[in-house]
Amino acid sequence: MKPRSDRSSSVTDAIRRLQSETADIAGVTLYMQPVQDLTLDTTISRTQYQFTLESADAVALSTWTPKLLGALRQQPELADVVSNQEDNGLAAYITIDRDSAARLGISVGTVDNALYDAFGQRIVSTIFTQSNQYRVILEADPASYRSVDSLASIYVPSAGGGQVPLSAIAKVDVETRPLLINHLAQFPATTVSFNLSAGASLGSGVKAIENAESHVRDEHGAGLPNSIRTTFQGAALAFRSNLSNELLLLVAAVLVMYIVLGVLYESFIHPITILSTLPSAGIGALLALMLAGDDLTIIALIGIILLIGIVKKNAILMIDFAVVAQRDEKLSPRDAIYKACLLRFRPILMTTVAAIFGALPLMFGTGTGSELRHPLGVSIVGGLLVSQVLTLFTTPVIYLAFDRIAARMRGPQPDVEDDLAAEGST
Repeated sequence: MKPRSDRSSSVTDAIRRLQSETADIAGVTLYMQPVQDLTLDTTISRTQYQFTLESADAVALSTWTPKLLGALRQQPELADVVSNQEDNGLAAYITIDRDSAARLGISVGTVDNALYDAFGQRIVSTIFTQSNQYRVILEADPASYRSVDSLASIYVPSAGGGQVPLSAIAKVDVETRPLLINHLAQFPATTVSFNLSAGASLGSGVKAIENAESHVRDEHGAGLPNSIRTTFQGAALAFRSNLSNELLLLVAAVLVMYIVLGVLYESFIHPITILSTLPSAGIGALLALMLAGDDLTIIALIGIILLIGIVKKNAILMIDFAVVAQRDEKLSPRDAIYKACLLRFRPILMTTVAAIFGALPLMFGTGTGSELRHPLGVSIVGGLLVSQVLTLFTTPVIYLAFDRIAARMRGPQPDVEDDLAAEGST
């Protein structure tokens, strides 16, 4: 590949173009995948993502893998679906007629020795020299067993000293059998590897596999048996694990911030006011990712977590000043938050603009590895732009609303000056 700065297409686009150009070559199927600097895959497969079927019953595994493979190939989100199951090998099974062999005095061991002499690694002699030694291996002439019918030309010694052709006491059947049986955790397993179609995300690909797995049926209408266990491997498994933990991570971050802010302001209300700015940042980041055509990857999630700290800072600047103005300057909540908005507008705008300019190189950068950094810059810039516009107007409103709610919960408070005047007159 040319350097990233000298080409406009990605590695995935080049792979799809090469596959389409080689699709007309008969008998050849080309599989390619981009090399990853950081990989979570423990196995090498023909395509990028792996999905395994595991079962103690090798026959059931061999039966259901082609059915599931056909269902997966019909999913529009998946491409280049292939498995490592090699079950089209030919095997010759020799069935011995034990009655005929017994009449001729031929045992099963004799037949086994004759076959091993012809096709095994029978060492019949060793040639010794001054510096080395050489094994002499007995085998049949390769030109004499080019087909299964050549097994009939193998002769087996009988009890009477004569030679009996193998076809006189045995029948040869040719059947299909797997060339190899792969194992995972000591059980037979089949790995189904796949790529994603153009415009499809890994999340949609995982859902497509789960949908195909739940709807695959055999000729009797039965679904996938319980004896077959299906799991994702490598990057797909890490994606599912991270996907289940992302919501918990965000909830834990928000909960920790609420506790810290509650201790700082000694209030249950002001932390909620500050945290009310977070939805606008998340919505802005998601909208920016959608407009840019990027997925919600781990890198984009890191950008959203960074937004939590940056956007929260804007509300802290205003709320902290308003609380101090209410307490020290005896201003009303409306006047305090109005004064905070005027005096804190400049530092809020400066820090936000500085953060946006810091993320622009990530957003518009090109070159090697820019695909990894791009979602981070998009999420930060989009979240800051939307949150900056909204929070400057929504934070004062929410502050005043929560202040009224807190006043109603406290009930009417007696005027301290009236109480002191009443005590002085008495």
